[in-house]
Amino acid sequence: MAKENGLPAAGRAVKKSLGEMLVAEKLVTPEQLEGALALQKQRGGRLSDILVRQGLVKADQLAVVLSIQLNLPLIDLKRHTVQPRALRFIPEEMARRHALIPMDIVNDSLLVVMADPEDIRTIEDVKAQAKMRIEVALGVRSDIERAIDLNYRSSGAIEKQVSQFTPASRGRTDDPAALAARTPVAETLDLLIAQAVKDRASDVHIEPQEDRLRIRYRIDGILHDMFSFPLNVHNPLVSRVKILSEMDISEQRRPQDGKFSIKLGGNEVDIRAATMETPHGERVTLRILDKSLALFTLAELGFQPGVLKKYRAMLKSPLGMILAGGPTGSGKTTTLYASINELDRNERNIMTIEDPIEYSFMDINQTQVNSKAGITFAGGLRAIMRHDPDVILVGEVRDTDTVTTAVQAALTGHLVLSSIHANDAVGVLFRLMDLDVEPASISSTLIGVVAQRMVRRICPNCRAACQPPEEELRAFAEEREPETATFFHGLGCNLCASTGYRGRTGIFEMLVMSEAIRKMLRTSANAGEIRTQAVSEGMMTMKQDGMMKVKQGITSISEVMRSVFSIS
Repeated sequence: MAKENGLPAAGRAVKKSLGEMLVAEKLVTPEQLEGALALQKQRGGRLSDILVRQGLVKADQLAVVLSIQLNLPLIDLKRHTVQPRALRFIPEEMARRHALIPMDIVNDSLLVVMADPEDIRTIEDVKAQAKMRIEVALGVRSDIERAIDLNYRSSGAIEKQVSQFTPASRGRTDDPAALAARTPVAETLDLLIAQAVKDRASDVHIEPQEDRLRIRYRIDGILHDMFSFPLNVHNPLVSRVKILSEMDISEQRRPQDGKFSIKLGGNEVDIRAATMETPHGERVTLRILDKSLALFTLAELGFQPGVLKKYRAMLKSPLGMILAGGPTGSGKTTTLYASINELDRNERNIMTIEDPIEYSFMDINQTQVNSKAGITFAGGLRAIMRHDPDVILVGEVRDTDTVTTAVQAALTGHLVLSSIHANDAVGVLFRLMDLDVEPASISSTLIGVVAQRMVRRICPNCRAACQPPEEELRAFAEEREPETATFFHGLGCNLCASTGYRGRTGIFEMLVMSEAIRKMLRTSANAGEIRTQAVSEGMMTMKQDGMMKVKQGITSISEVMRSVFSIS
């Protein structure tokens, strides 16, 4: 009897095909498999790719079956950590081209996770590149692509550029031609911004310390230490920012601001830059405005359904004023943009005066504040009034002149939307009075106020039930009593950079100017009395909204407490 591998030929188990295994597992029907095979015969390609593209099987389900068929380990890259030492063996371009990522070095072999572990030619190319033995594991293609984005950081490239800075460059660098060229300083700044965009950062802080240059990114509202450079990098880097932003490169004591744009992978990213003197030299803050990011809709911002319905009703008003209140970074501009994005642009003339114009809209006339040209919020608003507007968005009412002009616009038949710095919804009313707006004018023009904060979302990949500390449970009970809930937190994973959070959502309180509240305002009621009346009329406070999102498993008690518990 013929034998192979010690087994009789007649007794060997016949290896099932992928299609047969998928049918056996009832992931596809025989008819669906037949159709996919016919398509493969007609157009070529891998059966697995065809099945996923047609939506007949999910990528993670397919990976499990492939793992069994090929007798290869399946690696969940959302959970497993990619080791930096392994990344050095395979360049990013090669990893992206072949949908693979080197994960670790095990017993003198490089463990590589691949979307197509049957691609022998690629495995040989990887072996030649790494100059060591290769062990192959299977991964889901989308997870591999995400892991490449997360792990192939710019650190190595940045360190290489920084090492080329000469000690002499610690002095003042003011040669525009040199700073504009593709020099180490130019490459370093581009790499810092590229990494910030990849990390979803909103701001980059360049901060000189006594013995180093500290680089921090603000991600999901929280600052993170990212890089530490020698001080000889500082002055050239600041000078490079100034050249791009058209600032005065010789002026080092006076605060300056400007803007510039760079292209990253085909997308244009706008940068707002600001400088300020510190005891150790000028610090720089770069605000990142990535045009490739889609604008949020109102439904995506985090409004509770009932609140959203009321807010949309306010936006249908033909005249009056709607204000978004909160501190810097609370998402007011995002809410205003989402609001005008829902308005009818064909029948209404919508015009804006902003500082800066963060996103451009089709069929909306936008104007940029330009103090050098004499265009202020108040002056721009007065100019807009001469162009027959229906809806006016004023980026911010920050002084008496602007708010007085905005109130006049609302009184004369226009819908005015704007933002204002205030702690909560009732605080907006009193902030207006601080800016010398008469209570009678407020009660006549104001339709409603939305006050807001941003809180981090629990990472959906590592979300797990937890038991919060007693202090947090008491805070929850004060706002949601007598409700009970299952509480969650993020364990920390590759997807959220081990923070337990990924992305943010808004928490809101909306004050609708009812007749009772208008009367109270005219009769000099205090903030507590107006707040009590608003709550009795159905206003959900920011604390209550935050704790509702805790109950919904969106965020954590500690995150709500961090954001809004300073509010009385």
